[in-house]
Amino acid sequence: MTRRGRVCEYGDVVVTRMTTTSSVMFRSRFMALNSRNAMQSYFMPTNIDHTRYVDKGQTCRSRKPGIARSAKVVLVAATLFTLIFLPAGFAQDQNSKQAVATDRTPNNPKLPTIFVVGDSTANNHANGALGWGDPFISYFDATRVNVLNRARAGRSSRTFITEGLWDKVLSDMKKGDFVIIQFGHNDGGAINDASRARGSLPGTGDETQEIDNLVTKQHEVVHTFGWYLRKMVADARGKGATPVILSLTVRNIWKDGRVERGSGRFGQWAAETADSQAVMFIDLTGLIADKYEQLGEAKVKDLFATDHTHTSTAGAELNAELVVAGLKMLKRRPFDRYLSPKGKAVVPSRHF
Repeated sequence: MTRRGRVCEYGDVVVTRMTTTSSVMFRSRFMALNSRNAMQSYFMPTNIDHTRYVDKGQTCRSRKPGIARSAKVVLVAATLFTLIFLPAGFAQDQNSKQAVATDRTPNNPKLPTIFVVGDSTANNHANGALGWGDPFISYFDATRVNVLNRARAGRSSRTFITEGLWDKVLSDMKKGDFVIIQFGHNDGGAINDASRARGSLPGTGDETQEIDNLVTKQHEVVHTFGWYLRKMVADARGKGATPVILSLTVRNIWKDGRVERGSGRFGQWAAETADSQAVMFIDLTGLIADKYEQLGEAKVKDLFATDHTHTSTAGAELNAELVVAGLKMLKRRPFDRYLSPKGKAVVPSRHF
């Protein structure tokens, strides 16, 4: 039986940590002074330090088995200590541990690496959901190429950069690598609010907006969606890597027998950015939407987990296959040499 916790905000964290002297679970809840999110910490008898991202409206829960209610002991003194005396810098320490748990270094530094950067539609393990970036790995031969899923739940093109996640990718990137870039689902959020402040300015131009960020408490110059994508492209090329831009995954929203094709205009702006920068582009929105409409609304329902955005394991596998189908139609087909037998069996898409 899985131990369910409180409903968390998009991008919050559940942490299971090791205890050495107790076989009972202790739960404490705190708001770190320098953190933008309330975080929940679960202390359980396990030898794995695991961090997990959850989505808005979903339930925080540990992946490790819980214990019976009768066995729980509420440690009041420890809870009070945590709430009152927890150092303000603990939030940053936890964020660092998140990065360690999620961000892996290339398995073989002598091989090229394919990095996946994006949001929870590419990397998600909450409540039965799965992002396409995980099954995507199996389509490639591990003796020829590393594939690292560096996407992070809750991030937009803007916050993936401002939180230092992109810099981490760059630090591991080298000449001959590839980076697959997909954002948009979270870029339509608020430019500045007290909960996330993750939205980018609409469009692909050079417009800016200066704010005093209510989350970070820092002055910030916010750019357009296209600007952030262009920065990633330029940075990757500066490292000698090859960028590929993808349009959005498709949400399970239907009208008159047709599925929604993209959230807002982010797919269009991704395509325009790729065209202006002479970057390889895959219209993943079109590929997925065509497949969904072929399957029909009733069957597509099983491809999603608990909401209309995040896919189930079957949905993630389908999206990963369609990404590979798109890659096999790119000019000069630069990924073909790295495919596993599973990847070689994928039929190239004729959508382009």
